[in-house]
Amino acid sequence: MMDALIYPVMIAPLMAEDGGGFAATVPALPGCRSDGETPEEALRNVREAIDAWIAMARELGHVVP
Repeated sequence: MMDALIYPVMIAPLMAEDGGGFAATVPALPGCRSDGETPEEALRNVREAIDAWIAMARELGHVVP
């Protein structure tokens, strides 16, 4: 079984001119981000982005922090 990886996520509101909602970023994973209409949706979406980021890094032979 693979160990669970835990990454802090930063969630911030988006400006109305940017479409509103919330942005979620993962500072430890460069470029890993997502968004959603609510903070909860942004968090759910960024979990999928984390999985995709890790899968791509491993596929390319990169170290996963």
